[in-house]
Amino acid sequence: MASDEARRAAREKRHLTLLRSEPDAVHTSPEEEIDAATDAVRVRAALEQLTPRDREALLLWDAGMSYDQIAAQTGLARGAIGTTLARARRRLVEAYDAGREGGEHVARG
Repeated sequence: MASDEARRAAREKRHLTLLRSEPDAVHTSPEEEIDAATDAVRVRAALEQLTPRDREALLLWDAGMSYDQIAAQTGLARGAIGTTLARARRRLVEAYDAGREGGEHVARG
């Protein structure tokens, strides 16, 4: 539990550091805005291709939940959370890359 708490604290610190380093008004070109919007659509599409369990675990982890909290929320064993997250991350990257190439998704399984 202590290591989960330390990771959570480090993650929150990184988020706060990133937020503080962002300029108040970011001026982007229309091309950059289109690229960002396209990437967001691809990420959402890649997430939709994951199994519900993988998607839920990833989103809970991204929200800053500990392994114990994720286990309680999903009903998975605490020991399975790390494996589930690693598999979900790999599948998310594969689905995202397949979407960029216009290929078939490989996230289910």
